[in-house]
Amino acid sequence: MTDQLEKISPHVWRVSLVVVIGSMMSILDTTIVNVALETLSRELHASISEIQWVVTGYMLSLAAVIPVTGWAAKRFGAKRVYILSLVLFTAGSALCGLATDTTQLIFFRVLQGIGGGMILPLGQLMLAEAAGPKRMGRVMSVVAVPAMLAPILGPTLGGLIVQNASWRWIFFVNVPIGVIGVIAALRVLPKVKPGPVERLDAKGLAMMATGLPLLTYGLAEVGVTGSFSSPKVIIPFVAGIALVAMFVRHALRVENPLLDVRLYRRPTFSSASFAMFCLGAALFGGMILLPLYWQTVRLETVVATGLLTAPQGLGAALAMPIAGKLTDRYGGGPLALFGVTLCTVATIPFALIGAHTSIVWLSVWMFIRGIGIGFGFMPAMAAAFASLKRSELASATPQLNVLQRVGGSIGTAVLAVILQRALVGAHGPSAAAQAYGTAFWASAALSALAIIPCIILLRAERAARAAKGVEAEVSPETLAEAVAA
Repeated sequence: MTDQLEKISPHVWRVSLVVVIGSMMSILDTTIVNVALETLSRELHASISEIQWVVTGYMLSLAAVIPVTGWAAKRFGAKRVYILSLVLFTAGSALCGLATDTTQLIFFRVLQGIGGGMILPLGQLMLAEAAGPKRMGRVMSVVAVPAMLAPILGPTLGGLIVQNASWRWIFFVNVPIGVIGVIAALRVLPKVKPGPVERLDAKGLAMMATGLPLLTYGLAEVGVTGSFSSPKVIIPFVAGIALVAMFVRHALRVENPLLDVRLYRRPTFSSASFAMFCLGAALFGGMILLPLYWQTVRLETVVATGLLTAPQGLGAALAMPIAGKLTDRYGGGPLALFGVTLCTVATIPFALIGAHTSIVWLSVWMFIRGIGIGFGFMPAMAAAFASLKRSELASATPQLNVLQRVGGSIGTAVLAVILQRALVGAHGPSAAAQAYGTAFWASAALSALAIIPCIILLRAERAARAAKGVEAEVSPETLAEAVAA
């Protein structure tokens, strides 16, 4: 063990520290804002369906840049693009803190997300270059820490900031960390020289980057107009669907598409992808419901809200390492099915929520829900990889991460719309709690949608493994890297 430790040089650990600084900042920002939504809605005079775009816009921009990260690293050099991403994220954070209305805040969050989406995968790329394949597992386990801690620390940190300072400091706090990260990156990170790269699928990128926001915007406008037949709903929704369909057709025809949609012809990959989409929708959508419930119905402080949101992240953080080990033994299909089912069942108590439901009772179910999420994501990704060749991993990994974030953005928009419609005419805590229960029934339904593809996934995974005659072709290091991304 000592010999193994000595093989990892101090330089590699310095690179790891720089990557952790950047990734922690990026991942925390996906959760830190949730506890401030009620404050943002009140101070910026915005409805729930409007202010949810602060979260949705960030996740959509994250999803948009993930597919082009690898291309940009090859074309311009990983270190150069990484530093540019840190600068964009830091500048976006400062501008978010200076925003004077909802529109400005959403626009600057998108800018922040464009930088944040590239930070972690680029950091991992350079870390892989510095560590080498034999030391990758131990080093990557360090980089995975931010992904494990963010759901626990993010809401609590956000609550502390909002209660003791202006909401603007949930963004300003990134500025000094970002500056330190840029300086450290300039001094420590290894240079990865640009190399030959295929032509970027700019047409496909334009279709996806336009179609997904239009689709999500159309769904969100239901909460504003109160009708599915309004032109403000139909036009962007239909346009978004059309652009996504055009992208699929385009991707099937070109040699190097932005995303290789041919992978979805395989039952294992398509089932796992749909399961991760539904889990992303239920997870991130539910993450805006709970803080709002604690603050508007139970009148809890933002600090208490952050602490009350932590059990779900704790459950997921504890479950993921166990799920990873069990996946190696039993396969991803059975565990993904268990995780999705547990997540669905654990959401039902929130659908029955009242104005005075026991906080301890809800915290226990949040912890159990987190365990379900932890058992759902990791095994589903492992099962998706089980039927792929190693040469296909580079195409599969960004797609699964994009689907998770797109699912999260759509789930956030849909649940915010359902909540806002349910709150119309709700007077008093009991009626408001019932409205939140309606939204949680929708969240449970989103989780339940993943049960059928998980059953298909289980069967397809077994068939794929039997055909290969091996348990899996994906190393734990590759899987850990994909999940962290």
